[in-house]
Amino acid sequence: MHLDLVDVFGSTAMRGNPLGVVHAAGDLNAEEMLALTQWLGFSETTFLLPPADPGADYRVRIFYPAGELPFAGHPTLGSCHAWLAGGGVPKREGVIVQECGVGLVEVRQVGDLLAFRAPELVRTGDLSDAERAEAVRVSGVNEAAIVEAVHVANGPKWQLLRLRSAEDVLDAEPASKAPTGTDVGLAGPAAAGSGYDWELRAFFANQHGAIREDPVTGSFNAGVAMHLFANGLEQGSYVAAQGRKTGADGRIMLKQDDDGSVWVGGRCATIARGGELPALART
Repeated sequence: MHLDLVDVFGSTAMRGNPLGVVHAAGDLNAEEMLALTQWLGFSETTFLLPPADPGADYRVRIFYPAGELPFAGHPTLGSCHAWLAGGGVPKREGVIVQECGVGLVEVRQVGDLLAFRAPELVRTGDLSDAERAEAVRVSGVNEAAIVEAVHVANGPKWQLLRLRSAEDVLDAEPASKAPTGTDVGLAGPAAAGSGYDWELRAFFANQHGAIREDPVTGSFNAGVAMHLFANGLEQGSYVAAQGRKTGADGRIMLKQDDDGSVWVGGRCATIARGGELPALART
């Protein structure tokens, strides 16, 4: 059992979202997985296991500081990267199948990038008045900047506030506290010539109810992309930026295939590999 540190979605190394990936984690129970996740302090840590589904190449359990998630985006790409770097060979060349809480998720290699197929949204539609008011409080946005407020849940319970501009996104001043389980994100179109198309920010509440801003968020980008493509707000492909307020510089590639599938891609880089975990080893 050993730990890799992987940077996901960074424009360069250590400018994306860090992820801890534990290999051969079958001896750990959920409490130990959560304890390590909280100790590392990243937005998520993942644990690689043999697949239970014969169609999968590997199985992963995904934890954030307040518990286990059925799906998350940057952990999907980072876990796949670590599995491949550790000698994993997919059953189908160029396509890796991950088993997680939402079922099977395809990941494909696109040059030196990895991209996952966005899972179906489990909740859509407008936020209620009460949900909208709480999302505004949590994110600290200017109410006048909101174009729409909708659910884009796909495992995490993301609520999207689509704003007038990238500047409105960057101007938001989030609250310090919210109920555990809060997932609120912002998206606004970038000005021409920015080098990307949308600016995103994402906020969640940890196990203590403290608001944290996620550096770069695959699941939120997946939900936003599905909403934008479905409503004709984007076509074909676009690039999103995220993380500037956290010191990161994330770039996410979003693409819709002819069959309607949405793919979320980015760069992964191994920062450290093979750290043993003797304190967690069972005797």
